[in-house]
Amino acid sequence: MPVARPEPQEPRVIAHLDLDCFYVQVEQRRNPALRGQPTAVVQYNDWKGGGLIAVSYEARKFGVKRSMRGDEAKHVCPGINLVQVPVSRDKADLNVYRSAGSEVVAILSTKGKCERASIDEVYLDLTDAAKEMLSESPPESSEFIFEEATKSNILDLTSDASDREENVKAWLCRADADYQDKLLACGAIIVAQLRVKVLEETQFTCSAGIAHNKMLAKLVSGMHKPAQQTVVPSSSVQDFLASLPVKKMKQLGGKLGSSLQDDLGVETVGDLLGFTEEKLQEYYGVNTGTWLWKTARGISGEEVEDRLLPKSHGCGKTFPGPKALKTNTAVKSWLDKLCEELSERIQSDLNCNKRVAQTLTLHARASKENECNSVKKFPSKSCPLRYGTGKIQEDAMKLFESGLHDFWGYRNTGWSITSLSVTASKIFDIPSGTNSILRYIKGPSSGASSTIVDPSSTPDLTPFVVHEEQCQPSSSIKEDCDNSSLAKQCGATEEKGVSKKLSKAQESGSILKFLSQSQSAFHEKRNFDGLICSNQGHESSSGASEAGQHGKTNINTAGDHSAGNTWMLNVEDIDPDVVGELPLEIQREIQGWIRPSKHASTKKRGSTISSYFSPSRR
Repeated sequence: MPVARPEPQEPRVIAHLDLDCFYVQVEQRRNPALRGQPTAVVQYNDWKGGGLIAVSYEARKFGVKRSMRGDEAKHVCPGINLVQVPVSRDKADLNVYRSAGSEVVAILSTKGKCERASIDEVYLDLTDAAKEMLSESPPESSEFIFEEATKSNILDLTSDASDREENVKAWLCRADADYQDKLLACGAIIVAQLRVKVLEETQFTCSAGIAHNKMLAKLVSGMHKPAQQTVVPSSSVQDFLASLPVKKMKQLGGKLGSSLQDDLGVETVGDLLGFTEEKLQEYYGVNTGTWLWKTARGISGEEVEDRLLPKSHGCGKTFPGPKALKTNTAVKSWLDKLCEELSERIQSDLNCNKRVAQTLTLHARASKENECNSVKKFPSKSCPLRYGTGKIQEDAMKLFESGLHDFWGYRNTGWSITSLSVTASKIFDIPSGTNSILRYIKGPSSGASSTIVDPSSTPDLTPFVVHEEQCQPSSSIKEDCDNSSLAKQCGATEEKGVSKKLSKAQESGSILKFLSQSQSAFHEKRNFDGLICSNQGHESSSGASEAGQHGKTNINTAGDHSAGNTWMLNVEDIDPDVVGELPLEIQREIQGWIRPSKHASTKKRGSTISSYFSPSRR
């Protein structure tokens, strides 16, 4: 249920920008011959020409609608161009559209707090930029007003087409306007400039709504399409909302909106004005009642979140009619594909944006055979997310089996899955300056090349030895990795050298599996942030023991790197509670893909991490 938020003390300028027929525009940029032609983008061409997900304005004039199939669209508009969405892993691949949307977000975010609401829409808080314009170059004192701004649609501003732009210009430059409308005028000019810049740099047009809160900006952004913008003066709010159907409001399109219609006879937002705040609270509770009362008056305290990246990553697939999945084998096959895509996306997010997802959720829609009226839903299931394709696939299947048990009991036949999706959520930024614990974990290398561990390969790590050596800067690394882009490429090359020899018995998910004694001697060089570290290895068991005895001294002495000193770790000597004693940022990074051992601790805790590591035995 919606909850009322405190209204800000100062006036705000909020814009909602919506890209016009975005999928079609992306395809038209890829193939300019489609510009000006009736075009639609379709998915899944194997039944009746595929489902339309975007329709150009040229095709809409012929009566083509998004609810149609491709064959029906051809019947209505014989000259229509149907463009297939790219396919990967037997499902739609939207990466090209996500990337195109990111281009637009990068431009819009230069003017204020930016919230990416979906693949093709963005909220902007332009309050600071509008205040700056109003103080430095207010519209009423400017000789020139940006031309695109004079084409704005101002609610309740009536004028003939012949003098419309002059009237808009006069409204933007009113010296007697109140402070809030002056800020809106500045916001309208800024949005017009941004829309033109988006068109110049990406070839995409977008429509926009400008108001003093998110709710109103969203409502009017689609009023005049394509490539136009609409402004909501404070004096126009009540008249605008009075006749607006209640189902058009955000969060009122579902059960709450139906309840307003059935229980209170409310058909328009204006009808809500007939109820006191107390009466609405009586029906819907204190929070929701207050939210409804404020909504009817155009009041919303919802803030624009400073978010350029998505809050979650999800991959899904529907299986209509005869394509429904009816066996565990069929479900696993599709889950593996969905999880593979999800793993790629969260790994890319980690590499590019330094963000870690913490929760894996499985959603499904299902039906029971011979129970047409069954209303029980397939329950959503969640668990901590472990990085690595194999881990995600394994966990997703366990979540499905758990959900299937709740849905259908111990029976394992007579069900059909019509939709599957996996989602990675609760995504957090890794604190700046934090080093991954994986950089200290390595296995024997077959060659002399350096090894940096890829999180996706952690299940296959071999037992390791941690060395502390004297390191010298490498000029070759400086030459090859002298910028961030090349550094990433170098790191990616090094990640491929991870050895994969851990037996299945060791894949328990505990951090202890990484901390067992190495049995083989090796000689390698490791690259840590532009340093070459020479590992001399252990030449004899006595040497290894001696090195182990000096391990604590080495780790507790900051900056003391004695050549040849070696940390020898034995799994039996490690306190499992060490994970809980690590810094919070490290705990957060490894949460999910590590399952700490549940054996009780028998060791005395120390003040440093070295207290948990005893010298290895011979």
